[in-house]
Amino acid sequence: MIVLHYTVLDLEASLDRLCDPEAEVSAHYVICPKGSVIPLVDEARRAWHAGAGRWGDVTDVNSRSIGVELVNDGYSPFPAPQMAALVDLMRGIRSRWAIPDHHIIGHSDMAPDRKADPGRRFDWRALALQGQGVWPQITGCVPDADAHRFAEAARAFGYTTDVGQHVLLDAVRQRFRPWAYGPLDGVDCALIENLAKRFPVDRHPATS
Repeated sequence: MIVLHYTVLDLEASLDRLCDPEAEVSAHYVICPKGSVIPLVDEARRAWHAGAGRWGDVTDVNSRSIGVELVNDGYSPFPAPQMAALVDLMRGIRSRWAIPDHHIIGHSDMAPDRKADPGRRFDWRALALQGQGVWPQITGCVPDADAHRFAEAARAFGYTTDVGQHVLLDAVRQRFRPWAYGPLDGVDCALIENLAKRFPVDRHPATS
């Protein structure tokens, strides 16, 4: 997998923290707003970027993923040079590792009850249009809202359902409908069912 994050901190403070052994957190790469890419951990080694969480049946995400930190405060748009650098970096990573589109995720996807990065300002659709990720394709009539159907499709796509419905809904919307608010609706159900049908998450042993 590739897991995307934002740093919250500026570049200098981010590097201080990510390179501090006592912090016990790091990432494989940091990308600056102007597009510079700083490698921190070899791709073949584990970087402690993900923490507790899961995607599909993978519960040790750190051992199965490459972590990329984008220098961003969580509220600002991601500059074009930074996004272009991310696309180039991901193309390189995926030339070396077998990572399918639906295994490119955000920290909030694998830990929806405690993380919000890369946030609502991150342009997942633009990333998918450049071949780095997935985006729903809704066609035909939009179904009525159904909480059970929504949760089952979210689980099939990769999200954990061991969180409250409002947490799960917020995680899905943060990525695919970042400015949608209010109760679950038919569009939420349609988009996650489309993703679950097209990109069912690969299953691994629950102990992985």
